Parts: sequence; structure tokens; C-alpha cells
Amino acid sequence: MSGESRIKGLCIKASPLGESGRLITVLTDEQGIIRLAAPGARRPKSSLAAATPLTYLSFQIFGKRSLKSVRQIKILKSYNGLGKNIECLAAAQAITELTFLLVGNNDKQKDYLSSVLIHLDRIYEYNLESEEDFKMLSMSIQSLIHLLAIGGINIPVNFCCKTGEAIIPPLGNWDWQCSYLPNEGFSTVEDERSILKVNASEIALLQRLLFAELPIKSNGELLGPKKVWLKILSIVENWISAQLEKELSSLKMLREFYR
Repeated sequence: MSGESRIKGLCIKASPLGESGRLITVLTDEQGIIRLAAPGARRPKSSLAAATPLTYLSFQIFGKRSLKSVRQIKILKSYNGLGKNIECLAAAQAITELTFLLVGNNDKQKDYLSSVLIHLDRIYEYNLESEEDFKMLSMSIQSLIHLLAIGGINIPVNFCCKTGEAIIPPLGNWDWQCSYLPNEGFSTVEDERSILKVNASEIALLQRLLFAELPIKSNGELLGPKKVWLKILSIVENWISAQLEKELSSLKMLREFYR
């Protein structure tokens, strides 16, 4: 059929379309965020019923209009089980909320989708170890820091926003502090506009979150206490609000859960 093609993507939103169809919003590598019509997808036995949020799919699409239609769907991976508990759901929703802010239509973002899938895999495979376990909080924070970096508005934790000099935290020096300015980043120079201060170990932890893996001690425990991770969550929330002029409601839910 004319205009027919195949594409892979993560469904991040679905809404009713007509009597039985769905309008699905999909994150792709090639075209950024696209919207597709899935006719009949709300019918119980429809072959397109898999067009639901947080499902990684392969689509066969057709049509010449701006709103193309889905002909076939193959499930590559479903993350529907993320609703098993509130912290996993909030972490996944935070990724979705941030994606809508960072990625536009026909906006090719190299490595963005693959990074989203990596973090969704981690969240999906997460098993609560104890009632005091707050690893999901750290996983959510790291996922947002990675996506912000790919989206071009990374939190500048390695250089002073005032002097441009490298921030090398003197671990063990508890008198050292760094100022955080949500519109600019971190400053080793005192600034009255600072909304909070971080010490050497806190800025070092933030810097480590740019790496692929979570900062884990040799005994398998997460580096840093929960109160520090909640402080870092505040930094991420303020950065997103200042840079994108939008707050992520899912992060408020996450904060309430871990407070």
C-alpha cells in the first residue's frame, strides 16, 4: 500500500478516537514523538489492542496524511507491570512527563529512546528489598538526570557556573560548600540567589549520577542516606521547573512516598 512503512517505538499515551479506535502517542528514534490512529483498538479482540501506554512496539503504518494509521502491531516488550507499586509507577510516569517536555514532533533525539528503555527495564525489574529501601528514588533521579543530559539541558555539576572552573569536591572537608542556583547550576562562589547549599559528598554523589550505573558501595548498599537523595530530588525538580517552566506531578508523588 502506498505510504506504508514499519517503525519501532514506545507508546507513551493513548486516548479514545472515534467509537472504537485509539489515538496513540509514540516515542521513536527516527521521528521523535509521533501520533498514530489505531482503528478498532478498543475492541476486545482487536489485533491492535496492544496499543497501550508503556508498551514497546513494532508498527506497520500507512497513509499519506499527517495522522497515519496503524495496520499491524507486534509487542516487543510490555512495561504494564510497572503499576505494581506506587514508587515504580511514579518513576515511570516521571520519565513520560519529562519526555513530553524534551522531545518534539519530528525531533530526532539520538540515544533518547534507548536510554528510556534502559531505565524502564531497571524500574520494571526492581524488587523491594525492605520497607526502608529507597533505591527506586535514586533510580528515578538518575533516569531524569540522564534524559536531561541527552535532551540538551543537563544539570552542570562538574563546573562552577560563575568561574567556569572544575568543581573538585574536597571529600572529608565538611566546611566546604557549593551554592545551587536553579537557573544556572552550581557555584563555588557565594551567591545570594542560592536556594540551597550542598557539601562535598553531596556534589560528588551528583557527579557520579552522570555515569551509567547507580553509586553502590562495595557491600551492595546505595551510597548516601535517604535525606541526601531527597535533597538531590529537590535539585532536579527545581532545575526542570526553571529550565522547562513545568513541574512533574509524578515527582511530587514520589516525594510524598519517601518523605
